[in-house]
Amino acid sequence: MRVLRALGILLLLALLSTTTMAMDAPVHSVQIAKFKGLSIGQKVDGLVWRGGIVMTSDIVEFGGLSGLSFTGPNYRLTMVSDTGSFISGHLIYDENNVPLGLGGVHVTPIRNSKGAELPRKFAKDAEAIDTIIRNGEPQAVRVGFENLTRVADFDLVNGMPAGAAREVKIPSWLEQLRTNNSLEAVCIAPPASPVAGSTILITEGARTDDGYAAFMLGNRDRGKLSLVQTEGMNPTDCAFLPDGDLLVLERGTKFLSFTMQVRRISAADVQPGTQLTGDVILTGAGGDIDNMEGITVHQGPDGTTRITLISDDNFNDWERSLLLEFSLE
Repeated sequence: MRVLRALGILLLLALLSTTTMAMDAPVHSVQIAKFKGLSIGQKVDGLVWRGGIVMTSDIVEFGGLSGLSFTGPNYRLTMVSDTGSFISGHLIYDENNVPLGLGGVHVTPIRNSKGAELPRKFAKDAEAIDTIIRNGEPQAVRVGFENLTRVADFDLVNGMPAGAAREVKIPSWLEQLRTNNSLEAVCIAPPASPVAGSTILITEGARTDDGYAAFMLGNRDRGKLSLVQTEGMNPTDCAFLPDGDLLVLERGTKFLSFTMQVRRISAADVQPGTQLTGDVILTGAGGDIDNMEGITVHQGPDGTTRITLISDDNFNDWERSLLLEFSLE
């Protein structure tokens, strides 16, 4: 009996060590009505301003938001933090289809391939996330890390990442970039793209003669490509529009404040061996933005294609966690 009891205790401990424990994280949100002096519903550059929120929480793990993706129904989204956490919740809209806040927010630790919490900051620096869709449903998320540069997949359970990491093979030259200027953007091409299902990886600091080094992971579409550099800007994330066009978010600094821009690159140009250029469809600077690091695309409550951006406050009092939303014209 004692042996069976001991075995039972060991089994329970093993299960607890591999189960993702979620921490409630109430988030206080304040709506943002203006962007570049324009009101919600007005055209800003090549997009339409749809509103935003400033997010704060008493939970110390909330912050450092580096990437986001919608991972389930009812506007369930998941963000990654550069301190090794998944932050999941529902984006809530008001009666005018304007972002109002985040509800049901949980923070869970990102785990390694053995199901254990990531042991040190060098391994925790998650920078990008995108959702893997199978048969029209979200099934998993793909996450990119810098410092200990790697890509890993995680299963989704009720729209929240869970379980052990399944590492994705990436080129050796990328894996060997062990700095915080390595892998910055990860996005998966949609069905309408000529490279449907392929994953685009874009670096922040690895440069070639043509621009920032990038790579495409795919069964048939595999190989190097590059992103043309914009002076004073570095790429921080990417996302695909439903038609296959690629959006790239870039960030910079000017006069002691942040700047940012979003480029739209034609679907036909997203191929191995190409140089990605595209057209700037959105810019921002100063108090309208912060340290913008994440971008994703989803369908809003009014049926419009929404482009959602978040900022990384670096856990500093002088930076903010913003969520800004725009739509195509």
